[in-house]
Amino acid sequence: MGGQMRFLPSRRRDAYGLVPWGGPAPSSGSSTIVLPEVIERTDTSLDRSWLVRVFDNDVNTYEEVISILMLATHCTEEEAYIETWEIDHLGQSVVHVAQEDECHEVASVIRRIGIRVEVSQD
Repeated sequence: MGGQMRFLPSRRRDAYGLVPWGGPAPSSGSSTIVLPEVIERTDTSLDRSWLVRVFDNDVNTYEEVISILMLATHCTEEEAYIETWEIDHLGQSVVHVAQEDECHEVASVIRRIGIRVEVSQD
């Protein structure tokens, strides 16, 4: 790689210190803002209005609760820790929001270690 280095000439910057990219100039036409169309969803099969709430007890350890939350909800260790802290300090925590059948599956996994779990509609 023996050769001489070449430096490109400095490019002009605009008033904001930005180098123009050479694309089309901004339009000086109308300043009308077009709002996006609102599409109302009528299919309720994607409704995620069910939740899983876990309650505190004096039996399970932080490690047990974190592990079961990660297993049941596929969340990260950090999220499971935060939810476990909420359960311990606030008495309960919503640990999952999904469709009804998925919430019941998650709750059944969590119940395996003796924790009180409630599935309800939001």
